[in-house]
Amino acid sequence: MDKIVFLGAGSTVFAKNVLGDCLLTPALQDFEIALFDINPERLRDSETMLNNIRTTSGSKCRIKAYTDRKEALRGAKYAINAIQVGGYDPCTITDFEIPKKYGLRQTIADTVGIGGIFRNLRTIPVLEQFAADIREVCPDVLFINYTNPMAVLTNYMSRHEGINTVGLCHSVQVCVPHLFEALGMDPEGVRTRIAGINHMAWLLEASRDGVDLYPEIKKRAMEKQKEGKHHDMVRFELMLKFGYYVTESSEHNAEYHPYFIKRNYPELIEKFNIPLDEYPRRCIEQIDNWTRMREELVGNVNLEHQRSHEYASYIFEAMETNIPFKIGGNVLNNGLITNLPNEACVEVPCLVDRSGIAPTYIGDLPPQLAALNRTNINTQLLTIEAALTKRREHIYHAAMLDPHTAAELSIDDIVALCDDLIEAHGEWLPAYH
Repeated sequence: MDKIVFLGAGSTVFAKNVLGDCLLTPALQDFEIALFDINPERLRDSETMLNNIRTTSGSKCRIKAYTDRKEALRGAKYAINAIQVGGYDPCTITDFEIPKKYGLRQTIADTVGIGGIFRNLRTIPVLEQFAADIREVCPDVLFINYTNPMAVLTNYMSRHEGINTVGLCHSVQVCVPHLFEALGMDPEGVRTRIAGINHMAWLLEASRDGVDLYPEIKKRAMEKQKEGKHHDMVRFELMLKFGYYVTESSEHNAEYHPYFIKRNYPELIEKFNIPLDEYPRRCIEQIDNWTRMREELVGNVNLEHQRSHEYASYIFEAMETNIPFKIGGNVLNNGLITNLPNEACVEVPCLVDRSGIAPTYIGDLPPQLAALNRTNINTQLLTIEAALTKRREHIYHAAMLDPHTAAELSIDDIVALCDDLIEAHGEWLPAYH
């Protein structure tokens, strides 16, 4: 029996979407769904939930929970990574509260920025352990990474561990539907092309029957900006100034650039409707709602599932049936986007069939878009360098090159902030003490 492994299976809601999809996919009915998590209670919850879906759907997949990671991975054909190292308490709290003492505010802090850097540094050692197990017990596995920070972690597993890896993010498949809905436009029959880096990929083309839709998109976006506050003001501002719409949300992009969250211009927070400390709020809400959600997901023996828009099951289906499927995937650049560094991780259209993941060639991005991408790539590559060398100065370099951090703090304050974060993370970052 073939095996699909889910690492971080205690993410019960996400496991429902990704693995529920697998349970409903005809080509995967002979697979074992192997669950692993370091939290035994959440692991049992996910196992129970998936067995409920298995029963109501009539799936023939076998569900098995493992407490030994290596055994969960043994013989796997596909592995899904959805871990969060350090969780909300203490690590996410630390990532937000200590920078606040320096006047550095964040919204999500899971990609680049000071929060993204430290999330990477505590996650990469765990992925190093995953990679060692994979080489021993399932060397040919396809590793699907859903964990943020996407670009750095996918890059690390591909380039430095030699694991066959693709990173998946929701922002690509929801970008156009959400944009067109917000602007009152019909997305039916629209031809699109999206490429860049994770959370900063660009809608390079939006056309219907050969007609460029961007003039109408920008006209409506400008009108919406004048009407008053809405949830996508940062992205619309970026599009109107740089020419193209970016895939990830405004709350994310507010902290990827030096233009929006500024102590000396507090009116920008109000003007662009920027939700500071958004990620901690979401975490608290999820924790508070878990008792109710647990009953709905785990306690419901009649639980059903509809196949979601998550890419994972469609990738597996394409590889099992040899029927091609197109995704937006995160892969090593290697010349796909010719004006971004080869060693970067990029997000591009990929075709999937029995041969695996085949990224498509993009060529040059518009120069202003490539320049914006490079500002984030700089921090990503220096973060990887810090993780590989265990040298504290590369943490400083990564932070100094982050656009938002550098726009707000002096060099001395950046170094002091990094030192404070290393100290506060303690046993989560033992290599830097």
